[in-house]
Amino acid sequence: MMSDITISALALGAASLLGSLVGFFFRRIPHKLNDIFLGFCAGMMLGAAIVCLILEGLETAGNSGWWQVAAGVAAGVVLISYIDILTPHLHSLTGLGEMESHPAGNRTTGSVLLFVTAIAIHKFPEGMATGITFDGHDIDNAWAVTISIALQNIPEGLVVVTPLLLIGVSRLRTMMVALAIAAIEIAGAYTGYCIGGISTALLPFLLGLAGGAMLYVLSDEMIPETHAHGFQKQATYALVAGVMLLLIICQLTD
Repeated sequence: MMSDITISALALGAASLLGSLVGFFFRRIPHKLNDIFLGFCAGMMLGAAIVCLILEGLETAGNSGWWQVAAGVAAGVVLISYIDILTPHLHSLTGLGEMESHPAGNRTTGSVLLFVTAIAIHKFPEGMATGITFDGHDIDNAWAVTISIALQNIPEGLVVVTPLLLIGVSRLRTMMVALAIAAIEIAGAYTGYCIGGISTALLPFLLGLAGGAMLYVLSDEMIPETHAHGFQKQATYALVAGVMLLLIICQLTD
């Protein structure tokens, strides 16, 4: 099982770095393409949050332990909500397409660094959500969560690099920031796995917590971002496709 979590954690980090590498070559991505891809990722994460985390937690807890999962979901929402008090909404600071209409000179260094910090903080609970699933009974669910979050990491890795380059940060320092953010998510994955392994009695709560955290991020960050530029229908179609793909993956691996 330790080899599985290692592969998963490294896959999450690699996906984030892949997005960052793309950002070095393509500094401007059309809103439409960005919103469609984020919508697809949001759909996969939505399916993973419900099927692979919350439902898995309910199955693990049994009929009498549903309250543990409900408490976990509530705790996950509160946790990410509190993080949002400390850091601003990601979609209100920057986006891939926004760089087309807002030159680097119009963006302060402080706002860009604040944005990068916000993404870094959100990476840790994302990694934990993946690591926790590897303590569950269904390893296939864990891999489904890994795939959904890894896909979402690609555009996030890109939007870390793009604003830094546009405000004049050197490529070397930008890559060091990208590496640090990838490392944060890897650390989160191992932390979630270790916490879940402490006590199986805590697993339903932790699965609920991870699911609640993902649902909050989806509703508060990802979906609003995909609906902010006039391409909400395309993003919605992509979201539905993402949910269906996740469900098909779960069915095929069952």
